[in-house]
Amino acid sequence: MSDSLLPSAPSLDEPLEILEACHGRIESQLQTLARLLDHLPQHGADTQARQAATAVLRYFNTAGNNHHADEEENLFPLLRLRAGDQPRTEALIAELLHDHEQMTVARTIVLAQLERVTGGDAAALLRADVESMSAIYRAHIAHENTELLPLAARVLTPDDQQNLSRAMTARRE
Repeated sequence: MSDSLLPSAPSLDEPLEILEACHGRIESQLQTLARLLDHLPQHGADTQARQAATAVLRYFNTAGNNHHADEEENLFPLLRLRAGDQPRTEALIAELLHDHEQMTVARTIVLAQLERVTGGDAAALLRADVESMSAIYRAHIAHENTELLPLAARVLTPDDQQNLSRAMTARRE
């Protein structure tokens, strides 16, 4: 056990923990969006607002895309292999893929608005769109944390997890 007072981040050798930690980072981005909604009417698209918008854009355009690819290209096929005979597995994967589609639509709308904020448009970020995106993401994260990740922890072999780890590492290089 570490003596550090700071929590340690999981390594890519722990792929399921990485996916769960990513959910925490997504929540942080959603909180930044909420703060930005409150900031813009009072301060406009000032330096702080533009920096926050840029950070959220960077996150969702890189790590956010990697996260969905980790699941769709690597985790879901492994779950089908190991638990495809369980009736809930395919339904769960279908639900999560549907969520991913909804998330992509909502994210595309909000990211386009954030691009305008980075260009100085303080009125570009719409509360209804941010709240819709946040609700979709939060419901999806809860679904994955309570159902997907526990299933994966139960059925994936150590070799499966190592293969998942390798794929996730390669995606980030």
